Amino acid sequence: MPNILLMSKDDVFAQDLSEQIHLYAPDFAVYKEPEEGSYFDVIIVDEDINAATTVHERQIKVPVFLLSAVQNNVSTPDFINAVVSKPFSLPLFLEQLKSCINFYENSRSGYLHFNKYILKPIKKEIYNTETGESIKLTEKEVSIIKYLYKSWGKIVTKNELLQYVWGYSPEVTTHTLETHIYRLRQKVEHEDSSEQLIQTTDGGYKLNIQ
Repeated sequence: MPNILLMSKDDVFAQDLSEQIHLYAPDFAVYKEPEEGSYFDVIIVDEDINAATTVHERQIKVPVFLLSAVQNNVSTPDFINAVVSKPFSLPLFLEQLKSCINFYENSRSGYLHFNKYILKPIKKEIYNTETGESIKLTEKEVSIIKYLYKSWGKIVTKNELLQYVWGYSPEVTTHTLETHIYRLRQKVEHEDSSEQLIQTTDGGYKLNIQ
């Protein structure tokens, strides 16, 4: 479930775009405010380049889209991945978002570096820089690591992980999550505490980022 940060000074426009995204791409979660410690898969900024610059400095490994009026031909910073002219076709815009996220995650810029590991999301593998071992992961295992990485050291509750990875699915329980975490640890840690990837603490999980 990709997380989108939508920043706009036009509340009506932001609400309408959020509702349209939710309608046509329910797997996208849209947020309107950057929160301390939060992380997003893509950032959409409506018109305000200064706001885009500020949030980019906090979320440097994230693609940024700038929405701009057709007649507003201004120079844009290098970190802007795409300038989308308003009005725009929502289906095409959503495809553009998905393509950008996939391309970004498949590039070196989209790799997630932490501890001694490098996660390559699209390749579905995690690389141990000390041993040189590459381990294949499932899509759910990649999603678990990505969300823990986004939380950057914060304890994530089981319910929060369940919502992000599986969405609102009544047949999925915390036991399902615990099983996936166990199998992920078995793959990566090989029952060696020095290889610890995920820590269990206070009823939740966090990534071993040190």
